[in-house]
Amino acid sequence: MKPVALALLFATLTLSAPAQAPQSLNSLAPILSFEAPQPVDMPRGWGGGPAGTIFVDNKIVHGGQWSARLELDAASSDGASRLIAYIPADFAGSRIEWRGYLKTQDVSGFAGLWLREDGDAPSLAFDNMERLRLNGTHDWAEYSINLPFHPKAKQLFFGVLMAGTGKVWVDDLQLLVDGKPVWDAPKVERKKTPLDTDHEFDAGSGITISDLTKTQIENLALLGKVWGFLKYHHPSVVAGERHWDYELFRVAPKILAAETRATARTALNEWIRGLGNIPACTNCIAPASGSSVQQASPVAWINQESELGSDLSNTLSRIYRSRSPQPHFYVSTTQYTGNPYFDHEPSYLNIRFPDAGYQLLALYRYWNMVEYWYPNRDILDQDWNQVLTDFVPRMMLANSRDAYQLEATQLIGKITDTHANLNLPPTLRPPAGLCQLPVATRFIENRAVVTAYLDPVAGPATGLKIGDVIESLDRTPVDQLVTRWTPYYPASNSAARLRDISVALTRGDCIPTRVDIRRGNEAQTISATRVSTGKLVAEFTHDRPGDTFQLLSPDVAYVKLSSVKAADAASYVDRARGTKGLIIDIRNYPSEFMVFALGQLLVDRPTPFAWFTAPDMENPGTIRWNPAPVTLTPQQPHYSGKIAILVDETTLSQAEYTTMAFRSARGAIVVGSTTAGADGNVSRIVLPGGLSTQLSGLGVFYPDGTPTQRIGIVPDVEARPTIEGVRAGRDEVLEAALREIEKLVP
Repeated sequence: MKPVALALLFATLTLSAPAQAPQSLNSLAPILSFEAPQPVDMPRGWGGGPAGTIFVDNKIVHGGQWSARLELDAASSDGASRLIAYIPADFAGSRIEWRGYLKTQDVSGFAGLWLREDGDAPSLAFDNMERLRLNGTHDWAEYSINLPFHPKAKQLFFGVLMAGTGKVWVDDLQLLVDGKPVWDAPKVERKKTPLDTDHEFDAGSGITISDLTKTQIENLALLGKVWGFLKYHHPSVVAGERHWDYELFRVAPKILAAETRATARTALNEWIRGLGNIPACTNCIAPASGSSVQQASPVAWINQESELGSDLSNTLSRIYRSRSPQPHFYVSTTQYTGNPYFDHEPSYLNIRFPDAGYQLLALYRYWNMVEYWYPNRDILDQDWNQVLTDFVPRMMLANSRDAYQLEATQLIGKITDTHANLNLPPTLRPPAGLCQLPVATRFIENRAVVTAYLDPVAGPATGLKIGDVIESLDRTPVDQLVTRWTPYYPASNSAARLRDISVALTRGDCIPTRVDIRRGNEAQTISATRVSTGKLVAEFTHDRPGDTFQLLSPDVAYVKLSSVKAADAASYVDRARGTKGLIIDIRNYPSEFMVFALGQLLVDRPTPFAWFTAPDMENPGTIRWNPAPVTLTPQQPHYSGKIAILVDETTLSQAEYTTMAFRSARGAIVVGSTTAGADGNVSRIVLPGGLSTQLSGLGVFYPDGTPTQRIGIVPDVEARPTIEGVRAGRDEVLEAALREIEKLVP
């Protein structure tokens, strides 16, 4: 994941803009070629937005008489435009290809095709060509996206997007299944589940409250734990025989009406009995044990009769003892990596908020996913049970969609995971607004420092200079703003949080703002005008400008991973041959997966570098060590010089994992500062109302068991930029690496 990346934005867009689905697959051909009779603006058969950014065009085409054009300028209301269509995925196949011709003009961000496969939850598979960074001006060329066709997909969403300003034309599109037009693919009728047939609460939960008593809060917290335990342990729920979300709405009114703890426990026990008899198991699952268990399942509470009463405790204990192996309807593990995948979790896009029942469902869904499947549950700052109790009133009583989203953001922040966040609209997450000052800031020496211009004209016009320290905005000191905004910026550690806050620091209304700065020893006040964020393009890297591979001197080679190609790994090593040191810059997010492609050229013997933990599907809540660490196997050509790896707060997730691999090479050192502290493949979570988040789905450790989550990659040599260095245009982390190589080389 990249900070403020557009990939997740487009992967999880709620399609709130109108999207017109073709009546049949046979109607797709004229829609994809734009040769159907066209209206004056939105191409026939398509939806998207925002308004005023999508047009039909009969002057610039690739084939036929018409094309579609996306166009954004600095005055556009959004920083991106999307063309959207969708069809039911009622056909068979193994791969989906979405291809077409694009032409760009002065695109400041990027343009691309996009394709998404949705099941009961969105984004079973997704791509949007962001990695290609198609920007600037280019003549017509054909591009394509190719994804495996997920067997649980129910809908295909596809289209074209553009981020930033500029124009992109699209024409002659094709949607192919195994190389043939989608309308020629074999048709299938997918098996229906209760999610398809139970529609009682499609229009709302029917739960309306204005206040909660202490007893109601305690009873609802108990309901949340019981509901989650049954979701992952009761045989009929595990098998997907119940619409489990709607079962919550059926029992919740009884729990709300319970005047005592005992009455609520009785209602819960009766509800469970109504789910059907628990069959005796013939191949009972034993509780997890042995040295491979890294964390035990958190189910001891079901035996606490003093809290549950004997009847409810006995019922839950009997369910636990009677478990037999069976596939889980609501959770599975991904192929190869084994991190949890949360199946059949509807997004409920059409629910109108506030809705106390659906907001409670969001809390229960998220809390139990963390309780049973989060591998870093053992390093949370707060008692997770207390978090459940605290957020029952906060989530249920949120009185608008905005309030609900802000509470959900703070709930997500409780797991202190940089992977875990919500893509809140810029008009909601503080500092709210559609404009910002056209400068980049970064926290250096614990102060907000201007580090770059985001627009070559508007940036200098603000009067701000590179190296200026922003001390207050509109008379509010920056440290007070950071304290106020911190709950809305979930992160594993302070470095990652300040990184994200710095991106939004100067955002606000599209009006002039007072900026109090310190330039050297002099305090100044500047009135600067914010501009539309759609006009600005920021790169979330701190690496060296220029080519991917550079010779810094006859003795030192340099490669940055933000633009690296896995196929060129051997070439980089060949070009570095004869140098005494290689600097690998991972102050970025790798453009391609380089762990083995380059890592195996750096080691001279089989070298373990990481050890994973993963969930035990038979014992929800149990986290086990993988059988063995992940190992690099030496390959040729081998780089035999010294290696320095550069990291900082932009080094996140795959970048951290890559650093672990490269530092395992003999004599390699890591130079820089604290990384983002969120490693491991992500597991996506969708919440009611189309909210989407994710969490680190695997525990990642060094081979000796040393953790990385929240801690990040601890550098061997700490080096940070300074305010004076920024003013002078120096890269002090790179300079430190050069000094270290000089020390290491005789």
